[in-house]
Amino acid sequence: MKIAGVPTRTLWLADGAVRVIDQSRLPFEFRTVDLRSLADAVRAIRTMVVRGAPLIGATAAHGLALAVRDDPSDRAIEDAARALLATRPTAHNLAWALDRMRAALANLAPAARADAAFREAAAIGDDDVARCRAIGEHGSAILRRLARETPDRPLNVLTHCNAGWLACVDFGTALAPVYLAHDEGLALHVWVDETRPRNQGASLTAFELAAHGIPHTVIADNLGGHLMQRGQVDVVIVGSDRTTAAADVCNKVGTYLKALAAHDNGVPFYAALPASTIDWSIARGEDIPIEERPARELTHLTGLGDGGELTTVRVVPAGSPALNLAFDVTPARLVTGLITERGVCPATSEGLLGLYPERRRER
Repeated sequence: MKIAGVPTRTLWLADGAVRVIDQSRLPFEFRTVDLRSLADAVRAIRTMVVRGAPLIGATAAHGLALAVRDDPSDRAIEDAARALLATRPTAHNLAWALDRMRAALANLAPAARADAAFREAAAIGDDDVARCRAIGEHGSAILRRLARETPDRPLNVLTHCNAGWLACVDFGTALAPVYLAHDEGLALHVWVDETRPRNQGASLTAFELAAHGIPHTVIADNLGGHLMQRGQVDVVIVGSDRTTAAADVCNKVGTYLKALAAHDNGVPFYAALPASTIDWSIARGEDIPIEERPARELTHLTGLGDGGELTTVRVVPAGSPALNLAFDVTPARLVTGLITERGVCPATSEGLLGLYPERRRER
């Protein structure tokens, strides 16, 4: 994607460091941060300087490479992997990327590991770009088909949280079909959930869509169901932080309520995700660990003040407790289909195995 007309990824190597976009400053300031150590990578993931399941995985891979550069021993690799894995427990891409990195380094001599680690981390990033573009191609076909049913107006797409290129290395998951369909000339409009409490929709998705010139409207999280009742939503597309082998979809909290509203109103509800998001080791959504984040994210809001300065204010009475669970699980029965890099399938275990038959053989 592009920033001020310049092709840009969310992560790249520069001056001996891993350079990332500081998403905690968006949309008010575009700033990059250099990660030069394992500790820097751990901090960036935990504080959501980088976020989004695919990008978390790519950042963790590069964080492990930074650790290997400092100490290529087996023990250092395992210690680094544990530290990175503890940063965000829900996103499966994190564990997937670390497993892939450790497998690539396991049989190498310590002296050869640093170069190999950076090569493998780069390959993980490039793979993510290719997978996300393929997701976009498969998903844009769905949007074009739906648009034929509404030839006299733009297609209305609703999305939750941010599953665009800022959540990945490039292109995105849920937004990749939107970008490709728009670039192909399809008239569409995106309803952007604000996504409390961190407002990734209002701050990040709106930032992306505006930069790409895609018509969109930011809405309160609880407005989506009302719009569906009025026939103003044609399709819902969300991302996923972890999808089970039985196709239950874990995503940013609030996704389940959108799926319920879509089901009640006959609106197609799709989840877009790469294979790295599928956790084949579990079938039940209730077995997914749900991250609990600091209450302050819920009790305080940060925005641009009238004087142009970033200001944080409390919006909850002092002394009132707050619960900030970051994700919820949408049962497969509420999901119309899964959009993956290999195609679109029903949200069932058989549907997933049809796209990934090698997993059937592994069972």
